Amino acid sequence: MSKISRFTGKVVTLAKNAVGDRGESAAPQGGSGFADYAVVSLHCLRIYLEKSYCEALDLLSEMPQIFADIGLNTADIPDHSTLVKEFDRNKIQVWRVLLRLSVQVHEPSGHTAMDATFFDRENASKHYCRRTNYRIQTLKTTALVDTETQAVLDVHCTSKKRHDTHLGWQLALRNAGELHSLAADKGYDWQQLRERLREKGIRPLIKHREFRPIDHYTL
Repeated sequence: MSKISRFTGKVVTLAKNAVGDRGESAAPQGGSGFADYAVVSLHCLRIYLEKSYCEALDLLSEMPQIFADIGLNTADIPDHSTLVKEFDRNKIQVWRVLLRLSVQVHEPSGHTAMDATFFDRENASKHYCRRTNYRIQTLKTTALVDTETQAVLDVHCTSKKRHDTHLGWQLALRNAGELHSLAADKGYDWQQLRERLREKGIRPLIKHREFRPIDHYTL
């Protein structure tokens, strides 16, 4: 069995668990759309292949066995615009559930680190922004990562200005029952955050001096 086939098998199982498998057909029937698990599986494959929507579907059209693993055949290949619209329709809660289910494959250690990055959306065309009333310019994404397996445990996305310490507590609280320690840089340096983490049984490791070595933390 090829790597992509094994990946597809895991993805389909996880996708069905994430969206709630109702035993529906993957392909559109009787005027209905594609099943949610089929759309989620196709999106995961697109990311796995590191291709655009058009390129991924074109490549997968030459892989009938992979489509069959999802419950589709090559005659059911959706247009790339359909896949984009279905992606927008799914709420972030679905992707968060899928993320949490996929983490279980890696057996996380409970020792974690947290940091944020920004995604600039100014590259979207002005025509697209006007047509879709798209106003978001920058998206702040905070990730919680297991330090041993490198698995991403949770993600928080926002277009609003919020301090790292508040986002850090929100992610920690959501995963508190599974965390033993949490490391972060000085952007999360807040005594109240440390106290809250200790109350949840999480050891805080906050870097508090920019000129210190990266492995110097205060408890």
